[in-house]
Amino acid sequence: MLKLATAFANTLNESACGEISVGFGIYQDTCPEAEPIIFSWVEKAVAEDPRMAASLLRLHFHDCFGCDASVLLDDTQNFVGEKTAAPNLNSLRGFEVIDSIKSELESVCPQTISCADILVTVARDSVVLSGGPTWEIQMGRRDSLSASKAAANNDIPGPNSTVATLVAKFENVGLALNDMVALSGAHTIGKARCPTFSARLQVTDQNGLDNNLDFVASLQQLCSGSDSSTAVAHLDLVTPATFDNQYYVNLLSGEGLLPSDQVLVSGDEQTREIVETYAEDPFVFFEDFKISMLKMGALRGPTGSNGEIRKNCRTIN
Repeated sequence: MLKLATAFANTLNESACGEISVGFGIYQDTCPEAEPIIFSWVEKAVAEDPRMAASLLRLHFHDCFGCDASVLLDDTQNFVGEKTAAPNLNSLRGFEVIDSIKSELESVCPQTISCADILVTVARDSVVLSGGPTWEIQMGRRDSLSASKAAANNDIPGPNSTVATLVAKFENVGLALNDMVALSGAHTIGKARCPTFSARLQVTDQNGLDNNLDFVASLQQLCSGSDSSTAVAHLDLVTPATFDNQYYVNLLSGEGLLPSDQVLVSGDEQTREIVETYAEDPFVFFEDFKISMLKMGALRGPTGSNGEIRKNCRTIN
């Protein structure tokens, strides 16, 4: 399947991505230490904070409706960045890990590895360290010269999205319905704050979601305290730190945390069938997830003078 994924990704690069020259083994001669350095930092970060695996994977997702490391840029006088966009505020974390990786890479291979390539690689490594599949990374991305809070608010699907909205957001960047369902499986690890799933706290759901009453009661208890705005719940309550197919099993039991998760079962027959397939066979999920990650990692991004290799991921050179 890796050969299939590689061939598929190469075809994607030639067609959908125009001039973006991502490929395999690009840094074998110029910076062979790159991937081992990145993995060592991710391994250290996850050992110190197991939740960091999901956080780093999330960083990649929220960047990769462009795959240009724009999500890492701090605000400047010229633009308001993406860190304070609604999908990212009080949600994204792991920036310091990226800083540490970039600092070491700059000392070993100055201005060679882009921040965008770092994000793609830490996402893969986070999945591997959580017990999930591995795949070969395509490299060669360039970093953006700006960022857009408005674009992040508009492009990133929200936690209350319907299937139609999810499909539209993914198709807008060149990803299909199957990719959307496979990539949603990233929610097999990580946590979410109560405000993001408040719609799941109703016994009779207004959105037609499949509600598990015991599950809803547990969420109501968690989110009823004075600290409800900061309280968090596991996206996968059964195996919260393991990258597996349990997320899809949970959906079939009415235990999807976010409305945009549970709607994959209750909101569309086609997405439900895919969920059922993944719940039955983790290997099918793993293979589809790898292929969709390669597709997402090769999405639109800056080329030539429209991008750069940043020395510091938080600022343009």
